[in-house]
Amino acid sequence: MISAYRLVDPFSPYRALYRHFALIVQMARRDVVGRYRGSFIGLLWSFFNPLLMLMIYTFVFGIIFNSRWNAQVTGHFEFAIILFAGLNINSLFAECANRAPTLIVENSNFVKKVVFPLEILSWSALGSALFHLLVSTVVLLIILLIVKGALPWTVVFFPLVAACFLPFVAGTIWLLASLGVFLRDLKQATGILTTALMFLAPILYPKEFIPEQYRDWMYLNPLTVIVEASQNVLIWAAPLHNIEKSLGVPNGGSRAPIPCAVRPAVPMRRK
Repeated sequence: MISAYRLVDPFSPYRALYRHFALIVQMARRDVVGRYRGSFIGLLWSFFNPLLMLMIYTFVFGIIFNSRWNAQVTGHFEFAIILFAGLNINSLFAECANRAPTLIVENSNFVKKVVFPLEILSWSALGSALFHLLVSTVVLLIILLIVKGALPWTVVFFPLVAACFLPFVAGTIWLLASLGVFLRDLKQATGILTTALMFLAPILYPKEFIPEQYRDWMYLNPLTVIVEASQNVLIWAAPLHNIEKSLGVPNGGSRAPIPCAVRPAVPMRRK
């Protein structure tokens, strides 16, 4: 039988990451390879997908709409690159959140028939999304190098920015996976929510487009600080103190804190 929900040890999923790391990597690899199994070019789609999307963004927003991020950004490619940097973060979160409500239901054999650490299902889903974030970021840096001729030195801080976001994403997966067992409508609601969060973050537009009296409300969106930090380190070559400000390090202002993990109740394995 499934024992009572375990609330006393919020660090148990992180210990599961350490204990079962090899299994998590294997499951994440299986998920990535299975996604492209049967296609003509296979895993190369993970590279061409973001590349083709970046070309589409450049054509639609840069050429057709003639969009400009600000007065300093005048080229067609620059707007698409800034947009792509934010969309990469949104894609990481949306992929994990949209998949989470059915994560346990789709792996019911692991729950019912074998002794299995359920915590690693969330880690494997996050690992698969991280692989696609890595590939998309490589595509972004290649295009940025071609367009500008050099990369900003602050790109070395991007792993730190992503690492600050991962506990929140992992916590969101655990929460939605737990609730999804009982609320089957959650998957549809999550898709709407992730779309709303994308439009309410400074991804398609700079935050300066928002009236100043409403601008602080944007920081209730967990994507906002991470999107800004990603754009700072990948595009604007922002100095370290600006990166800390974007990540929400306390500085006397009203900036929201770094998104932290949610630790919901996780059913214990079968005994």
